[in-house]
Amino acid sequence: MAAGQKQIDTSASDAVLARLMSLHPKKIDLSLDRMHRVLAALGNPEKKLPPVIHVAGTNGKGSTTATLRAIAEAAGYRVHVYTSPHLVRFAERIRIAGQIINEENLTALLERCEVAAAGEPITFFEITTAAALLAFSEIPADLCILEVGLGGRLDATNVIDHPAATCITPVSLDHQHFLGDTIEAIATEKAGIIKKGCPLVVGPQSKLARNVISRIATHHEVMPYCYGEAWHAEQKKGEDGFLFEDWRGVLDLPQPSLVGEHQIMNAATAIAVIHAQKALTIPEAAIKAGLGWVRWPARLQDLNGTSLHKMLPEGSDLWLDGGHNPAAAKTVKNFIRSFDTLERSVTLVIGMMGTKDITGYLKPLSGLVNRIIAVDIPGEEGAASAAFLAGKATDIGINAVIAKDVTMAIRMITDTARPGRTPLVLICGSLYLAGQVLRDVKIYPT
Repeated sequence: MAAGQKQIDTSASDAVLARLMSLHPKKIDLSLDRMHRVLAALGNPEKKLPPVIHVAGTNGKGSTTATLRAIAEAAGYRVHVYTSPHLVRFAERIRIAGQIINEENLTALLERCEVAAAGEPITFFEITTAAALLAFSEIPADLCILEVGLGGRLDATNVIDHPAATCITPVSLDHQHFLGDTIEAIATEKAGIIKKGCPLVVGPQSKLARNVISRIATHHEVMPYCYGEAWHAEQKKGEDGFLFEDWRGVLDLPQPSLVGEHQIMNAATAIAVIHAQKALTIPEAAIKAGLGWVRWPARLQDLNGTSLHKMLPEGSDLWLDGGHNPAAAKTVKNFIRSFDTLERSVTLVIGMMGTKDITGYLKPLSGLVNRIIAVDIPGEEGAASAAFLAGKATDIGINAVIAKDVTMAIRMITDTARPGRTPLVLICGSLYLAGQVLRDVKIYPT
């Protein structure tokens, strides 16, 4: 997903989206009854889609979705994609045959869904998912990739009777107040996308999650393609690239363009899905090409050369990551370790939502970073205050201060930089914060 520099007028779609927010008193109310009602009023667009790949999981589902899209498009196919949340503008969630939906089409679709809702309660995510499915049903394509919003079993995307394949990426603790406070409970919700007769690919899992997923797959008479059994992947020793092995044989593949060693496993998961589905024929050359140009903003995204980076001392590095749970923090930890931290001062600029496991996110980073600068996330209801974040970091022994905003944090890093210790800066902790940063540096996902 490349980044452009053109800001688009979203006032018309924003006005409709604001009205849709008022149709239900809760942001999240997991159920499928309202979805089925509004989809019936729209003529059941979910039954008129091209072959669907349905992707659930806690970590890596966005990157896996992006890789699936890149590979299918490299093979010459037209691909619809639905993801969430967006970073800068809502339209990013709906990609029609390779292109983010244009504002005029988006506004018209949202208005049609508003009419279909007829004032009855329906959550924002549900009715906007209905709009995506309506869009996908009306424009020809060869493949449709749906990323689960939250959970799986009662997620608004879980209205497809017979997907071409389903996929569950690694399951970890997140959104416990909606999905349950154990790995087993969360895995049960994720496994709700499994359908009888549909191939299932399972990414790396804890033993607890894997047992739950396998049990539910057996109930649906599905033999899962599990990491470690049906397929494997490993970094090539001493060089870029990785080896992927499954029931088809061994592939010698290039390094994914997405940054971080975890992206090898996300790429491998996507390849296992490509091999498991039967709807499209995709050659090895397309897999290699797709790995080379896949893009997924705010996942260890390089911000060097941007206006914020230019505020830092010469030779500094500036990166952005929207991960927000303990598993994402381990990815950040491994990324930081890829630099020579003896010659770098490592600073994290962090903003997080108050519902997240803040201590769980910070703990893997203790002893690795020199300082945390905590910031507020303006305009986001439920965001943790900068003071609260800094207190949590201090409690576990990380040097932490606060700043009014990201720009002030960058200035603080510059003002305190020491000769011989070039700053390595990572802005992290929230996709909401990441979206604001991308807007500030005028990078608009396209």
